[in-house]
Amino acid sequence: MVRIQLEPAWVLSLRPYRETSALLEVLTSRHGRVGLVARGVRGAKSKLRGLLQPFGPLLMSWSERGELGTLGAVEAGGAAMMLKGEAIFSGWYLNELVLRLLQRRDPHPSVFEDYSGTLASLGTDEAPRALRVFEKRLLSELGYGVHLPEGLTPEGWYAFEPGSGLRIAEGPGRDRYLGASLLEMESESFASRDALRDARRLLRSALEPHLGGRALRTPEMLRALRGLRSLG
Repeated sequence: MVRIQLEPAWVLSLRPYRETSALLEVLTSRHGRVGLVARGVRGAKSKLRGLLQPFGPLLMSWSERGELGTLGAVEAGGAAMMLKGEAIFSGWYLNELVLRLLQRRDPHPSVFEDYSGTLASLGTDEAPRALRVFEKRLLSELGYGVHLPEGLTPEGWYAFEPGSGLRIAEGPGRDRYLGASLLEMESESFASRDALRDARRLLRSALEPHLGGRALRTPEMLRALRGLRSLG
């Protein structure tokens, strides 16, 4: 049996398990995504119940035997992120991306650091840029990065095809991207709104083939919420 002590971690999801327990998926720095059984944490006397929530940095201990580990001690690793409104959906979106793209026990320390930094930006003016940077870096870390074609020019137009990448296009149109926007995405500067909008479209197209044929639920939930607001 392997025991891990006080590993920095974030809760990605929590599901009820049996009467008082829960199944956790957590993102850790040195062990990647880990599945854990948290016994008794939903009981009325559990001291961990309030700690095991998304968007709060934790220090977690667990023992490993088989596919799922067993949670031991948990401590707060800092102040929880106070996300409100649409920022909560952005946090859920990050969690969903990590759950869908990262395999269990496949460590990616840089993803852990990027995730932590992106969470801290949610609810600020930097949130749209931070989300695009996270998507871009996550794709690159997993070997699916979007590479600029040789000889790209700011005034040129380019088309993107999943699996094939970017190629020169004759002009603007659907699924076309201005070279200037692609250069801003590459540098992660996103100085213009157009570049940020184009990066959002392009990165979503690049992510789609790696989602197992199932659309992400969080963007759909947010669109539905916005639709309800427009009817109010």
